[in-house]
Amino acid sequence: MKIKYFGHSCFLMETRRGTCILTDPYNGIGYPLPQVRADCVCCTHQHFDHNYVGGVDGVRQTISDAGEYVFEDVKITGIPAFHDEVNGAKRGRNIVYKFEADGVCVCHMGDIGQSPSEQLLGKIGRPDILLIPVGGTYTVDAAGALEYIGKIRPRVVVPMHYKTEDCTIDIAPADGFIRLCGEQNCEKLDCIDCTDLSVYERKIILLRRRNDGR
Repeated sequence: MKIKYFGHSCFLMETRRGTCILTDPYNGIGYPLPQVRADCVCCTHQHFDHNYVGGVDGVRQTISDAGEYVFEDVKITGIPAFHDEVNGAKRGRNIVYKFEADGVCVCHMGDIGQSPSEQLLGKIGRPDILLIPVGGTYTVDAAGALEYIGKIRPRVVVPMHYKTEDCTIDIAPADGFIRLCGEQNCEKLDCIDCTDLSVYERKIILLRRRNDGR
């Protein structure tokens, strides 16, 4: 599996067989969604910056609910969670997704806003790669993300949903999270190749945003 980043909470996972799964396509955040093609799109919740399925080419299936799914060679598990710390009273529900393919498990936390609960942690388990928001305001902040990381103990962490120069959403940049984790533990990449995760072991991977759909 290879993982590419298109900004905000949008990632493309491509399996060895060529199946392409896209998460949380966006609109109206200050920069456009690249022209990207995906077989299946998974939306963690129905906010404009996470559900722009109409901007994606080639979509054969859209998933936006909790449950267990199999799409081609990918097992997808949607886990119910909350977008805020008051059981969804402020911002509603959020789906945490687990994607399993090619012997790798990737967990996308969506706009997680709740504190870690034993029930949620039990369903998440211990994925190889954790994609987690760090920008705060609408999700957990850097410290909240670090709490999840300490409890889940993934092999690799990829921050998402943070402020960039051209992002118009009121969230914090990734700098605070990087300082908490230690800059020496962070590495910038264009893509994660999951063939050998040992090369990224215990790393914070800052994926560069791709401006094209390739």
